[in-house]
Amino acid sequence: YSRAITAHIFEALYTYDHLARPATPKPLIADGMPVPSADFRTWTVKIKPGIYFQDDPVFRGQKREVTARDFVYTFQRIADPANRSALWSWIETYALLGLAEQRKAALDGKKPFDYDAPIEGLQALDRYTIRVRFDQPYFGFRHWLTTVQFAPVAREVVDRHKDASSRVAEHP
Repeated sequence: YSRAITAHIFEALYTYDHLARPATPKPLIADGMPVPSADFRTWTVKIKPGIYFQDDPVFRGQKREVTARDFVYTFQRIADPANRSALWSWIETYALLGLAEQRKAALDGKKPFDYDAPIEGLQALDRYTIRVRFDQPYFGFRHWLTTVQFAPVAREVVDRHKDASSRVAEHP
């Protein structure tokens, strides 16, 4: 039931135009539709400049713009074993290049997930461009981008509110 509420708090890259027949994706935070490679293994998404997170004390009164790096971080949080994301088993099957290996390194080394290590299949090419690469064609990736599970999250907010007394979920 929480998905009905979270869609009003978090914004995904795309939403659906439910009045179109058939219902079709349309940009929300994205600047245009995602661009797949000819083999559907690489997807490039541009985001609109000038989109900001809701204010949080960690921003110290400054507006915090949403960037491509925030989307990379969001995907990484799903892979981080410490978060125990229910989405991981689903995402893992689509073989996003390097993401499972990053998770495995954290598990095998019994150390925190390395959010700063580069991941071949998950890159912020610049401030407003995201590139996602899979080891196989993935035709349904566009649908992922319409779900709030992949809405951007500001790393500094998560870092500030991750302890037990100030949970991340209480600071969307």
